[in-house]
Amino acid sequence: MFTVRRRQNQYGRAISFVAGVAVGSGVMYLFDPVSGKRRRMWLRDKAVHARSVCSRALDKALRDLGNRAGGFLAQAWASLRHQAVPDEVLGERVRAKLGRVASHPNSIEVIASHGRVTLTGPILEREAERVVGQLYSVRGVRYVENKLEVHKEAGDVPGLQGGRGLRSPRPELMQEKWAPATRIIAGSTGAAMLGIGVKRGSVGMPLVLLGGGVLLRSLSNMPVLQAVGLAESRRGIEFETTIHIQAPVERVYELWSKPENFPRIMSHVKEVRKSNNSYHWTVSGPAGISVGWDAIVTENIPNRTIAWKSVPGATIHNAGIVRFDATPDGGTRVHLRMSYNPLGGVVGHVLASIFDADPKHVLDDDLVRMKSLFEQGKTTAHEHTEHREELSA
Repeated sequence: MFTVRRRQNQYGRAISFVAGVAVGSGVMYLFDPVSGKRRRMWLRDKAVHARSVCSRALDKALRDLGNRAGGFLAQAWASLRHQAVPDEVLGERVRAKLGRVASHPNSIEVIASHGRVTLTGPILEREAERVVGQLYSVRGVRYVENKLEVHKEAGDVPGLQGGRGLRSPRPELMQEKWAPATRIIAGSTGAAMLGIGVKRGSVGMPLVLLGGGVLLRSLSNMPVLQAVGLAESRRGIEFETTIHIQAPVERVYELWSKPENFPRIMSHVKEVRKSNNSYHWTVSGPAGISVGWDAIVTENIPNRTIAWKSVPGATIHNAGIVRFDATPDGGTRVHLRMSYNPLGGVVGHVLASIFDADPKHVLDDDLVRMKSLFEQGKTTAHEHTEHREELSA
């Protein structure tokens, strides 16, 4: 008993220490004499934006809950009433169900009469029993008469050629994206588990981990491994940005087609080195930490499009596409869309955003430098002024 209590006290002191360090660091960051005011204004804007996003998400979740509750009550009421269903309506319901449970639904003929459904036509043996069983869940079906022609293999049966593969429906909690109602219910449950676990000290650590995972899953609406940056996926954080540059599309494309020049005009890019068909990128991450990865160009249409993706095993999985559109005034509209899975996942992205080190922020700054290079003839990066005519052709 004494040992457990001592561990709980140690756990509590550790949490207090971490919280104290976090609060102290936050105060220093926000009240810095040089940049404190700008940071506080930025934080206020972020808080207003977050409140608006949360308000819309809550409204969407409540409407989703209301629609689900209404649908459930309507279905329950219809089941209790045992109201006769017109044959035409029942036939359409059965055909809709077949479209979800049979690989060749168009080959099955449906005849509905007073709640009795007759099925004829070819079907694969592995599907026959499941299809008939599923039809009993259709409201209005009282009996299914099975006259299907069962075939072990498609062979040369015309009605069983082609078709589509069927996947068993996944429970909603196992799907990659959750519905608004699911997110709010799961998130509330995760937050409650997290709070209870923290109160229990070290004994509640499993509850803290489980609750934190569920809460993160609901907030990010992506699998936990992907949210924390451990999944082998380029999908994660997605963003896009657009800028107009007063220069011909040919000149703008020419610069983008030679990323070796980027370190000279982009402040966050340290090095881009070409090796065979790939490029090795080295960029500055949060706190000045260098991060590198290899990427390949997947599409290159002169003066129109350049697309790329990171190679398997890259430190930061990413992919993107930049489009160049000539404008009537002789300029170029540059539209960049990118997705990446950062170190630390969503948490790492949020921390990087706080310190203005997220890709969206630094790319916006670098695009402004590129605009200055073309329109003013020069730009400054890495404390060095670069002139347009000095860049290699």
